Amino acid sequence: MDGMDGRNRVVIENVYPEIDCGRFPIKRTVGSGVYVEADVFSDGHDEVLAFLLYRKSDEEDWKEVLMYPLFNDRWRAHFPVERMGEYLYTIKGGVDHFSTWRKDLLKKIDSGQDVSVELIIGANMLHHASKRHRDNEKNILLEFAERLDRLSSNINTHAIVSLLNTKEFQRLNMSCFDEAFTSFYEKNLRVTVDRRKASFSSWYEFFPRSNPGKGKVHGCFNDAMQFLPEIAKMGFDVVYLPPIHPIGKTNRKGKNNSLEVTLHDPGSPWAIGSSEGDHKDIDPQLGTMDDFASFVKQAADLGLEVALDLAFQCSPDHPYVKKHPEWFRWRPDGTIQYAENPPKKYQDVVPFDFECDDWRSLWEELKSIVMFWIGQGVKIFRVDNPHTKPFAFWEWLIGEIKKIYPDTIFLSEAFTRPKVMYRLAKLGFNQSYTYFTWRNTKWEITEYMKELTQTQAKEFFRPNFWPNTPDILPEYLQYGGRPAFIVRLVLAATLSSNYGIYGPPFQLCISEAVPGREEYLNSEKYEIKHWDWDAPGNLKEIIGRINRARKENAALQETNNIFFCEADDENVISYSKVTEDLSNAILVAANLDPFHVHEATLHIPLKTLGIEEGQSYLLEDLLGGEKFILHGEHMRLKIDPFVIPAYVFKVHRRLRRESDFDYFM
Repeated sequence: MDGMDGRNRVVIENVYPEIDCGRFPIKRTVGSGVYVEADVFSDGHDEVLAFLLYRKSDEEDWKEVLMYPLFNDRWRAHFPVERMGEYLYTIKGGVDHFSTWRKDLLKKIDSGQDVSVELIIGANMLHHASKRHRDNEKNILLEFAERLDRLSSNINTHAIVSLLNTKEFQRLNMSCFDEAFTSFYEKNLRVTVDRRKASFSSWYEFFPRSNPGKGKVHGCFNDAMQFLPEIAKMGFDVVYLPPIHPIGKTNRKGKNNSLEVTLHDPGSPWAIGSSEGDHKDIDPQLGTMDDFASFVKQAADLGLEVALDLAFQCSPDHPYVKKHPEWFRWRPDGTIQYAENPPKKYQDVVPFDFECDDWRSLWEELKSIVMFWIGQGVKIFRVDNPHTKPFAFWEWLIGEIKKIYPDTIFLSEAFTRPKVMYRLAKLGFNQSYTYFTWRNTKWEITEYMKELTQTQAKEFFRPNFWPNTPDILPEYLQYGGRPAFIVRLVLAATLSSNYGIYGPPFQLCISEAVPGREEYLNSEKYEIKHWDWDAPGNLKEIIGRINRARKENAALQETNNIFFCEADDENVISYSKVTEDLSNAILVAANLDPFHVHEATLHIPLKTLGIEEGQSYLLEDLLGGEKFILHGEHMRLKIDPFVIPAYVFKVHRRLRRESDFDYFM
């Protein structure tokens, strides 16, 4: 019983959100709010009060928010997060003796009992509470105490009930609340608050070495800069570059990952390191550090932020191999262990041995790589295969970086088992690759989105939807033609607030794959390409429209606000997204069959969209420009994939004046 006060009668449990018993923080972005719920109750029939407490982790004083009851002893409140970094929150509760007294008094009055003593008890409670207050609040308590005293000596039931039911009197419970026997939740829970781009971003990936200048074989940063205006015009805000470091020559891969290499094969950028430098250097064929700085600056001038690939692995030629052989695994025959994922072999890449005796110095060196590139103006990193490195390492590294640079964003490229993906997100990754790439049917997409947005995962796992990557060309894109590329673009960009494309091949609808594999034939990973960004059939215009829709409609800047709508054709998927204040609403309808026309009746969720019964509304397609004026909750829609395979409707509620053709929202 040491340290225990048996007079603390309130129980606080089942707090939400709470990740793994408070082991990990939830995630939010600046300007958003944290909604917290908990079961708060006491023994007996006494009323209780519950409070949500929160503060920035570097502050000492807690702020309090009075929680409001929901049902079955469940309470709720929220608090805003206005700065990057870490916030703490917890809950306290106590018996509300004054409200309990008032409730019981009204029951006694209703049953005709004598309440003169109860009125004196109430007056005494107010007198006692006044001793804890000063000035105006003290005077208010004493005034009401005096009124109760007068009523106790001259009972007037009507006057008593009228007094008890005034808002001013009911608010006295806050002033009478005695914190002497307050219960506190056993833990301080955490919130990691990131900048806005962590929850809303549009990524474009391309290789700077491709599209070289006239008469050149290998492109450089100065050549690549000419494409930045095109990327910005399409509406992207993150331009992501695969590794830009020197590429090893030992076991260099040739075309289509072949072991047969010619002098002209540039090698895979993920085989990092050579005699020309390491992870803190730039491939000389791409240019100098000054050239990279110019690239970053021009991108910034266009509203683009540069993201770099963080690939913690080496070529056999990497300087680390000679300087720190203890960081690698060596085979009994004296050769270094290269990367494998049987039956796949990556002879041009050697992984670090995170179980080596010198792991501390390895961790510090890898941290210095991140710090170096932050020093060059990079604050976004797409992390290659983080699931092949220890969880403890990532939690330490990301935590160390964010202590100094809380605006850094890490995207986890972990196409692996769900629990592993979730663990990486819990321990610090701001965004995560997902299984969206392989979710094609209506049922698959719907169920996956429910998992991401209607379970605890929504509190820590921020999905970033990619329809393709340099490593992955899904079957759907291999066979579906241009309509497949468009519908996957629309789905990625509207289902998730974070999305990206592996640029030129996607916008040009490149679909040639290695037979029997979900891999690009003649992959850009192993050779330099000369893309014609203006080739007939390119998707630049439709990409620009979808990104413009995302920027101009706040409803598309969130992921967890999705609501799936009924459509009576399994090939047609429909869903809505609405801002919390109903000021912006989007309705999407997409034909998932890229080969055939489908027609479906959509059930429009009027209440969800903020449309009153009997109110007309207009649907404006942000992709094709069509407009439909509707009445009621049903719409028959025909979707021809060879015209446009999806509609992204902005919902306009009609003004009451029938002659007024202006719309709001």
